[in-house]
Amino acid sequence: MIGMSDFKTAAIELVATGFVFTEGPLWHPTNKLFVSDVDARIHYVVDLMTGHKFVIRTNSGGTNGATFDLNGNVVYAEQDAQRIVRMEDDGTITLLADRFEGARLNRSNDVVTHSSGDIYFTDPQVLMSDDERELGFSAIFRLSPDGFLSVAASDMNHPNGLAFSPDETVLYASNSRPDPHLHAYDIAADGTLSNPRKLAEMPYVPAEGTFEKYPGVWRSREELGGVPDGMKVDESGRILCTGPRGIWVFEADGTQQGLIQFPELPANLAFGDPDRQTIYVTARTSVYKLRTDVPGTMLPGMPA
Repeated sequence: MIGMSDFKTAAIELVATGFVFTEGPLWHPTNKLFVSDVDARIHYVVDLMTGHKFVIRTNSGGTNGATFDLNGNVVYAEQDAQRIVRMEDDGTITLLADRFEGARLNRSNDVVTHSSGDIYFTDPQVLMSDDERELGFSAIFRLSPDGFLSVAASDMNHPNGLAFSPDETVLYASNSRPDPHLHAYDIAADGTLSNPRKLAEMPYVPAEGTFEKYPGVWRSREELGGVPDGMKVDESGRILCTGPRGIWVFEADGTQQGLIQFPELPANLAFGDPDRQTIYVTARTSVYKLRTDVPGTMLPGMPA
């Protein structure tokens, strides 16, 4: 660990295992963690007292990122189903967005809610064949509280993870491949994004050939080395982004502060516990946790 003086030295702990490919961690104040097993298309709740996992949805549409809306309902990005949905209190699913100007969305990946009620989500087309692409571009979309969907940005080739600065005036995004880096945008009062810029480069792990990620689905071997993916921001403004070898930690200006390595390659993370000082990490077949001295930013809409 390099320059990580604010992180406690407590060992990384295993929370739960036995998944296929974990993503979308979202901590809930009832001491549970929402976790998506993307490749198995199953959505779980993990009891953080026991580590037991309970199925809450099957045929989940390949749920990836998850967040709360301002009413405390969980909003999911379903990459395989190519849509953004909300789970109601009774467990029913409400469609929020699946098309833009008549064209089917790509593979919606991550989703965040601004305190204004605007929902932003990434929608990359990189992992789709040409004949599957209806939009013709990758984008970050903004879904306003009245249900209007607009393109917030379209300058990244593979937008993936999203997170806000502590004051919500900057939106950070990770770009996965083939140009791995962190991106940043300024957020105007009306929710529009401006001043796009590369914030920090991240390493590229090229590899030849493909592998069968799960039956019938093949991916480039470069994915095995890790790419910029899920991200969160703590109250000091530091950006934590999963990537090659672990979680990369950057200052708000893009200066790398350190790297936290895990037993398995992580894809996403979430701050949790009442003090928001536990980092829950989805890493391939498992969920891990570690403690930090700096709380994560509060998610708008998190239930009391």
